[in-house]
Amino acid sequence: MPVNQYSAVLGKHYPRQQHWLKMLGIMLALSLGLSFLFCPGCAITSEDFLVTFGYNFCYTTGLWLANGLPSELLNRYVDWTQNPLRRFLTTVAVSLVASLLVIFVVTTAFRVGYFHKPLWSIRWQAFAVPLGITLIVSLFMHSRSFLLSWREVSVQAQRLEKENAQAQADTLRRQLDPHFLFNSLNALTSLVEGHDPARATRFIRQLSQVYRYVLDSQDQEVVPLTEEMRFSDAYLFLQGTRLGEGVQVERHLTATAPLDTWLVPPLAVQLLLENALKHNATSQRNPLRISITLDEAAATLTVRNSRQPRRLAESESTGLGLKNLQARYAFLSPRPVVITETPTEFVVTLPLLELQ
Repeated sequence: MPVNQYSAVLGKHYPRQQHWLKMLGIMLALSLGLSFLFCPGCAITSEDFLVTFGYNFCYTTGLWLANGLPSELLNRYVDWTQNPLRRFLTTVAVSLVASLLVIFVVTTAFRVGYFHKPLWSIRWQAFAVPLGITLIVSLFMHSRSFLLSWREVSVQAQRLEKENAQAQADTLRRQLDPHFLFNSLNALTSLVEGHDPARATRFIRQLSQVYRYVLDSQDQEVVPLTEEMRFSDAYLFLQGTRLGEGVQVERHLTATAPLDTWLVPPLAVQLLLENALKHNATSQRNPLRISITLDEAAATLTVRNSRQPRRLAESESTGLGLKNLQARYAFLSPRPVVITETPTEFVVTLPLLELQ
C-alpha cells in the first residue's frame, strides 16, 4: 500500500482503536478495584483474587459492550431527533435484553463451570441486583447520548442557517452589481439611438421587472417555479438584447402539473444563466447554447450550456456562486445540487422542492 494511502487509512481508524483501548484500560482498572473491594484479604497472586478479578472483568466488559454497541448500531437506523421517545425505548429495551444475557452467561459460567454448582441453585437476586445497576447506568449513558446528538443537530442547523443567510446576501449583492446595470443601460442607449422605441419600452419594463423581483424575493427562502422562470425570461431578454444572436436558449418545461407545484430558492436559475454568460464566449458565428429542462418524474430542473470558455474566465471565476447555491439547498432539502462538467458541456441539476 502506498504511504499516502496507508496514512489515510491509519488516520481514519486510529481514533476508533484508541477509544477501544482506552475503554479496555478503564475496564481493567475498574475490575481490579472491585476485586480488591470484594476480596480485601486476598493476595494479588492467589487463586481467589484471580477468580474474583476474572469474574468482575467479564461482568464489566460484557455489560459495557451490551450497552455501548447497541447504541452505536441504533444511531445508524433510529435518529434521536426524529423520534426521541421511540429511540429511547428501543435503546433501553435492547440494552436490558443484552445485559440480561451477559449476566446469565457470566453467572452460569462461573457458578456451574468453576464452582460446579447446579444451574437451578442460582437465585433471582443474582440477576436482579446487577440488572438494576445496569439500568441506572444505561439511563445515564443514553440520556448523555441524546443530549450530545441534540446539541450536534442544533449546531448544524445554526451553521446551515448562517450559510443560507450569507448565500442570500451574496446573491442580492451580485444581482445589484453595477456592471449588470451598466451593460443594461448601454443596451438601452443603443435602442434609443437606433430609433426603436417599442423595443426600448419593453427593455425598460423587463429591467424594472428584474429589479423588482430581486427586491421582493430577498426575504423569501423559496419562490414558485413559475415566478422564477418569469424572472429568468426577463433576464434572458435583457441579455439577448445586448448579445443578439450570440445566445440561443431552449426551454423544455412541459409538465402535467402546473409549475406552481414546485419551489426553488429565489434567483437560483438566474445564477446558472449568469454563470453560463460570464464564463463563455458568445458570437453570432459560434453562439452560446443554453437549455432549461424540467424532469417532472425526478422533480428536477436542469440547466446546461455549451462550453466555449473565455480566455480570462478561469482567473475571474471564484466559484462562490455555486457554493452559495449548494449551501442554500443544504438548508432547505437533503437532495443535493448535482454539477456535471464535460469537455463540451456544463450541467447543473436543481432539485425541485414541494411544500410539506
